[in-house]
This record gives sequence, C-alpha cells and structure tokens, in this order.
Amino acid sequence: MSPIVRNASEADVPAIAAIYAAEVRDFVNTYEYDAPDEAEMRGRMRNVLAGGYPYIVAELGGQVVGYAYASSFRSRAAYRWVVENSVYVAAGRQGKGIGAALLRKLIAECEARGFRQMVAVIGEAGNTASIRLHERFGFRHVGTFPGIAWKHDRWLDTVFMQRALGKGDTAEPSVG
Repeated sequence: MSPIVRNASEADVPAIAAIYAAEVRDFVNTYEYDAPDEAEMRGRMRNVLAGGYPYIVAELGGQVVGYAYASSFRSRAAYRWVVENSVYVAAGRQGKGIGAALLRKLIAECEARGFRQMVAVIGEAGNTASIRLHERFGFRHVGTFPGIAWKHDRWLDTVFMQRALGKGDTAEPSVG
C-alpha cells in the first residue's frame, strides 16, 4: 500500500508532534534534547508555511505516518534559493517507502517554487537509511562535521548532502 502524500494542516500537528517526540527522545536524527509540545510544533509549521516553503504529511489508512518540510538553509539574502529538508517517518514505519514518497513530493514542491538547491543535514554519520534515501534522489555527500554534537552520552557527526533543484546553478535565478 502506497502512502497518500498531501499538504499538512494544523489538524496534523498532534501526529507530527508525536513522531518528532520519538525522534528527539529515542534517536539522534535531531539534536534537540527536549521534545517540543504541540503548540511549539504548530508555531514551527506556521513559520515554515509563512516563509513560502512546503510542509507535507504521508498517510496510511488515514493515519499520519510521516512528515517532511523544507525551510531556509541560512538567513542571508544570497541563500534565498537554497532550502534545507527535513523528513521524519514514524517509528516502526521505516523501510516501507514513506520517506521516499515524502522526499519525492518535497523535491517537486521546492522545484515548483523556484528553489535551486536542497541541502540535507543528517544527524549522525551512521544514519545509513537517511543517507541512502537521499542518495537515491540524487543527493551527493558534500561534507561531514565530525564530533559536532553531543546527545545520548556520545559525540555525533553531522553529514551534509546536496542536490540541485530545477536548473540548479546553471542559470541565473529569477528575481526573488
């Protein structure tokens, strides 16, 4: 069964917050220590959408089983054509095509908005599932920051991957 991927709404926030809370609590895919509550997650969603970025969810059987969004890579004006992606799949639902469905749609949404580069910032170099997912979609490894974060009583590396969107860096961007 393929997931249904659609635009997220505020009604999805409880499921999104629960998925993210498990990531914060149990894994090193995010470097936050304390899981944000629903109000904070709602505010984050609003900020992403207000910035003109996509925020999507994947559903199976009417249940949200993953989410993804793009956001500003950096705040300086020259970076305005670059997005950073975030993809999260509910615990126990990995390896079922949910992450791929989300990333495929996120890339398409970002290209449609005129963004030219997408960066993945992957917590922990040992996160081979995320690295392989991004490689399948044309991301290439552009660097690793060794021992840059401390979580769950250990130092963690951070992997940077990148892919072009649309014309990438082969043409001048439109005014924006």
